[in-house]
Amino acid sequence: MFAIDGVKLPSNASKARSGTRADFERQAAKLEAAAHTMLERHREQDEQAVEPDLQAKEVKRIERLQQDAKQIRRWLTENLEDRKGSKGAIRKSNRTDNESAKMATSKGVIQGYTGVAAVDAKHQIIVEAQAHGTGSEQELLIPVVEAMKDTLADNTLITADAGYHSEANLKRLDEMEVDALIADTNMRGRDERFAGQDKYKALPDPIHDKGGKPKQAARYQPKDFDYDPEQGTCICPAGKELYGNGSNCTIGGYAAVKFQGAQRDCLPCTHRDKCLLTPGKTKVRQVAFLQSKADQESYTDKMKRKIDSPEGRILYGRRFATVEPVFGNLRHNKQLNRFTLRGKKKVDGQWKLYCMVHNIEKLAHHGYALKVGNPLSGKPDVELSPQ
Repeated sequence: MFAIDGVKLPSNASKARSGTRADFERQAAKLEAAAHTMLERHREQDEQAVEPDLQAKEVKRIERLQQDAKQIRRWLTENLEDRKGSKGAIRKSNRTDNESAKMATSKGVIQGYTGVAAVDAKHQIIVEAQAHGTGSEQELLIPVVEAMKDTLADNTLITADAGYHSEANLKRLDEMEVDALIADTNMRGRDERFAGQDKYKALPDPIHDKGGKPKQAARYQPKDFDYDPEQGTCICPAGKELYGNGSNCTIGGYAAVKFQGAQRDCLPCTHRDKCLLTPGKTKVRQVAFLQSKADQESYTDKMKRKIDSPEGRILYGRRFATVEPVFGNLRHNKQLNRFTLRGKKKVDGQWKLYCMVHNIEKLAHHGYALKVGNPLSGKPDVELSPQ
């Protein structure tokens, strides 16, 4: 069994210099405008008596603003396009290290890389290590598994937490014939062993928690409607009967039954503000009730059934104790608190170096010793042998 996980670490890049090309254009224009304003004021003061020290400071400030604007303009000239994410969305660039990424962690937002490692369950040896400039773990699972193709066997099991779960990843693993246990976000909610886990969660810090309270739904949900699947009827919260406008629909891969209200009932209804998202524009309310999967069972449903089985819970339970101590060794014992280099290639090399040191330490602790051979014997100069 191999457990795959990652750790987000800051790198030698400035978080303040992140943004899109549009952001940098605005910054450069703002700097140029500030320099122009100061320069005009400086010219007006040429005929007046001004202290030499203040005048020199203002000159340096103008030069600094102009220099910063030129640096941004030069970067825009050298980088003609925004960075794109895996789904085509614009990803923020960085003018100090454009291969790094701004990522959210439990300790705040950092500018850095994600170090991913695949660790074996028997000896906690790292069999694959990669560093990527993205905070999206879903993008990292398949590249790591593909790099492990020479290590995988018929009885290999890959485990990963919910951050690596996606329908596309599960489909790709199935095509590669790789046995895996990838948790979904609701896995613990289905496990009765975690029924009382909420009481152990720390309360949010009011100083650092900027998320605010979750917004409650402002309008009626499908559960508020009285739907009778046998009779095929639906009654709205105002007591009016809706008529069906679709019985063979598919929504998100699920078969669905749709209902719609009549204008004579919806237009004068006093519940419009609670029922419609835009009461001033929408005339009638529509509601759909999902039934069952219209197509074949999804890869996510198959994984849920597999990971919820008694055997799946036991096997997946080994994941945490396999990979997390490795990150504890790298971060705490080896003091890898941040990447000190720039560029994906260099950061990837630094991450692999630390992982290699971890493996050498494991070999030493498991009774392997270095044996220097005889140069004239034709044997390797250095070989590892168990004692």
